[in-house]
Amino acid sequence: MVYYVAMHFVNVKGILSASSGMNLYRGCQHGCIYCDSRSRVYGMDHDFEDVCVKENAIDLLDEALSRKRRPCMVAMGSMCDPYMPLEAEVGMTRRALEAVLRHGFGCTLITKSPTVLRDLDVIKEINRRTKCVIQMTLTTADDSLCRVIEPGVAVTSERVNALNVLHSEGIPTVVWLSPILPFINDTAENISSIVRMCNDAGVKGIICFGMGLTLREGNREYFYKSLDESFPGLRERYEKVYGNRYVVSSPAERALMKLFHSMCSRYGMMHDNDDIFSYLREFPDFQPSLF
Repeated sequence: MVYYVAMHFVNVKGILSASSGMNLYRGCQHGCIYCDSRSRVYGMDHDFEDVCVKENAIDLLDEALSRKRRPCMVAMGSMCDPYMPLEAEVGMTRRALEAVLRHGFGCTLITKSPTVLRDLDVIKEINRRTKCVIQMTLTTADDSLCRVIEPGVAVTSERVNALNVLHSEGIPTVVWLSPILPFINDTAENISSIVRMCNDAGVKGIICFGMGLTLREGNREYFYKSLDESFPGLRERYEKVYGNRYVVSSPAERALMKLFHSMCSRYGMMHDNDDIFSYLREFPDFQPSLF
């Protein structure tokens, strides 16, 4: 599959949610075969790969942060990767980080891209003054498989290298172990390898909601089409085992979750989702002088 850089610009009425989250773009160029953001429930009115750029986002962000009575953690990337390929041209994410820094807020973002290192100077300065946590998604330890299920994004080894660099620069990191695709990457070897990679890279915690994925109208059709192209016969197995279920869990989920939690405990990494989310939301009480 070939992925192209297509985008269009719109002005939006608001950018920051009540919980201080935001998405600067709508749509994505990574082409991950399992992406829930393709689901029709989100009401996207344009092609998913034709990314909507929220042109006035930084002005809105400046305005929203200036009105907040107390600083907090600003979150980016829940619905689309802030470092998809077009970010190299548009630079919206860097400008958002600079706005967060300018107003004295903290920040956390979710990405699959080592391009995050481009903005290491701003990230380090936010973290020095308040707090900045980088979250990285990992699904498979196998770069070859990664190229199939996440064809438009950096392979796992490149993401892990970025985690190592961030750790060496004093930036806290969290990993999302998600999704785990039944009959594809739901193996003890894969889970063990990813947890070991995280430990070696100094990752603070790993978020995992279970060994499986979610499928609903919009992303199910795309996922099944991708299975037909890359894993012939597997679509029929999914349909037989899962039907139209929303939550699609690996048959090995119980054993894999036990392995995941035991390895994290042994390495001393956070692995309780609630604890990690509390950490991500927590704005530091002590703020170093800005001067």
